[in-house]
Amino acid sequence: MRIGLMTREYPPQVYGGAGVHVEYLSRELAKKIEVEVHCWGTQESDAGNLHVRGLEPPPEISGDTKEKFKAAVDALALNLSQMKELGRIDLVHTHTWYVSMAGFLAKKLYGVPFVLTTHSLEPLRAWKAEQLGSGYAMSSWMERTAILDADAVIAVSNGTKADVLKAYPEVDPAKVHVIYNGIDLDQYRQTDATDALVKYGIDPAKPYVLFVGRITRQKGVTHLVEAIQYLPAGTQVVLCAGAADTPEIAVEMREKVAAARRQNPNIFWIEDMVTKADAIELYSHCAVFCCPSVYEPFGIINLEAMACKAPVVASATGGILEVVVEGETGYLVPWEADPVTTFPADPARFAKDLAGPIAALLADPELAKKMGEAGRKRVEEKFGWGAIADQTIALYQKLLAK
Repeated sequence: MRIGLMTREYPPQVYGGAGVHVEYLSRELAKKIEVEVHCWGTQESDAGNLHVRGLEPPPEISGDTKEKFKAAVDALALNLSQMKELGRIDLVHTHTWYVSMAGFLAKKLYGVPFVLTTHSLEPLRAWKAEQLGSGYAMSSWMERTAILDADAVIAVSNGTKADVLKAYPEVDPAKVHVIYNGIDLDQYRQTDATDALVKYGIDPAKPYVLFVGRITRQKGVTHLVEAIQYLPAGTQVVLCAGAADTPEIAVEMREKVAAARRQNPNIFWIEDMVTKADAIELYSHCAVFCCPSVYEPFGIINLEAMACKAPVVASATGGILEVVVEGETGYLVPWEADPVTTFPADPARFAKDLAGPIAALLADPELAKKMGEAGRKRVEEKFGWGAIADQTIALYQKLLAK
């Protein structure tokens, strides 16, 4: 069996959860089957059963365009270019809309089964229009076309499966399969090292609240910044937040952080992408990890934090509800969504509600430690990559047997 995994992100160019997922899934699958990874970039490597081939979007015909729709046009162009590389595969498996048409086309041209993993859904991310401009219509069309044609859709949580069936009611529920994201339990574990804290100026002797994620509407980081005013005075807050979706949200983030620093100077904003080793150190020593996402089909960052024994305060949405156990591994913060934007209808209330359980854990280190231990136990029991790869291969075999 030789599988073609299609992805935009692959090491070293990983900026989000989908890229993390494909990185580890591909390695685990390659222990048992042949895997070709086709990604955006210049990567090219062969290691046993794992073969990686990168490809970059074609150069601009009339100079570099600054139009927001460029990313969507590049995605379609690259999907077309990748077709000539797929002649040896038995099944194609795509991740995110950026490569969904590659799966659609491979099925049509080569007659192979097509599996699509959805890490998020365009109809539920209306704010993407801010990032992609008119390209949002194209990304939505590519996703819809691929999901309706795929032989199997993998949802990364039960919540995501429900979202798929709601957003695309034409999809047969029988072809939507829930296979969770996973975590490398050997790599992500609590460490005593504090070099990263020292490097970024964080005082290891004082508790801190941690956020890790992109600066995007989806991840809700600005709501956490607004919550800082309700935390105990002088609380250290570490924001590993870079790769802003748009210049507009980057400016908004900068303004909110500047305002928060006027009340609390102990805000450490790390704008560069941190290394995996640094992230593990930051997870390992935080008093609380906060995930304020307003839309999260799964949320790998919560697994990473829990694997490093950090208690989690997260918004009660999507797949997070299947990862964080209320009162056991952390706290879930509900809010009322605006029916149009799906953002919190009352952002000020949401910020205050985030601050409450964070402050409670800061005030009770023993409870925080207990929740951290429970979080590690939970990821060990449910989210190891070996089991997830086995479930994925079983689905491949079922499709190939038809």
